[in-house]
Amino acid sequence: MRGQTDAQPGIFHYFQPDDLVPADHPLRRVKAWAEQALRTLEPVFRAMYSERGRPSVPPEQLLKSQLLIALYSVRSDRLFCEQLAYNFLFRWFLDLAPEAAPFDASTFSKNRERLLTHDVAHQFFDAVVREARAAGLLGDEHFSVDGTLIEAWASLKSFRPTAPRDREPPPDDPGNPTVNFRGTPRTNATHQSTTDPEARLTRKGNGQEAKLGYTGHALLDHRHGLLVDLAVSVATGTAERETALALLRRQARKRIRPHTLAADRGYHTRAFVAALRGRGVRPHLALFPGRHTPGLDARTTRHRSYAQSQRWRKRIEEAWGWAKTIGGLRKSRFIGRARTELHAVLVASAYNLLRLSRLAPWPA
Repeated sequence: MRGQTDAQPGIFHYFQPDDLVPADHPLRRVKAWAEQALRTLEPVFRAMYSERGRPSVPPEQLLKSQLLIALYSVRSDRLFCEQLAYNFLFRWFLDLAPEAAPFDASTFSKNRERLLTHDVAHQFFDAVVREARAAGLLGDEHFSVDGTLIEAWASLKSFRPTAPRDREPPPDDPGNPTVNFRGTPRTNATHQSTTDPEARLTRKGNGQEAKLGYTGHALLDHRHGLLVDLAVSVATGTAERETALALLRRQARKRIRPHTLAADRGYHTRAFVAALRGRGVRPHLALFPGRHTPGLDARTTRHRSYAQSQRWRKRIEEAWGWAKTIGGLRKSRFIGRARTELHAVLVASAYNLLRLSRLAPWPA
């Protein structure tokens, strides 16, 4: 018999968002790990806010919202708030009651400075890493490092000479003029973006176009492919190698001293190999045919561990691939290095939580 549409649905509906989420939904495991990490940041959250005044949106909800934005490839905070009005899965993840009004997108921008001031993103990322280490999913011996280009939220048309000069009025639209760059040399020494002054003109490899952007750096553990550190720097020719050494120093302060470090050819320089040797780290770097580098010869490359490191370092490429295609990190949605790093660290936290939910479904 054909069913009929009920033209007079019930007025009241009694349910909880938890009733709508399947018991085996993967987001349940992600939520369990995320909430355990957030509980360790309670003293930080208490210091962030005054004890007087009107209550704000809980910082736990703000951070978990950024995780959802990365996990579900939501392209903006405003679109997320729009979906929060009808997506009960998102409401359940944020512990937001069905009848509660979704918070406004301006909440993210108003609280972003507070998150930067108290370095909450890095502390949350470190809390997730500590949970993974407590679960026995991290090692202290073999790591990979890699850098990637993160496009800035700025157009090449904003890359203009820093020296003042008389400019002719644009022939057409003042807001988006037609510009012919052919035959005009442009370098970071003579030009700067008027939209994002910290962005630099850079390219990832030979034969690729130059773009305004930043350089993202990640350190990955070989045991289960989890990220253990991440940073975003101004794009320069030596940023990858300099930041890699800075990441190793940060790990040393945590009493983690890697035995080997794998990387691609971009790190194959005499100075970087010598710096790794000085720290007692064996450089498992990709080789240039015909290049002889002291400290990176057959005494290192003949061992089976070198071949394994070269194979395992592809995991960090997978992490960057996920961050760019799913996490929305191909192009920054923010202006400035600090805000771009804040976004990148939260995307990396989402990646680690997703890996944790598969490696160890429930926290101990």
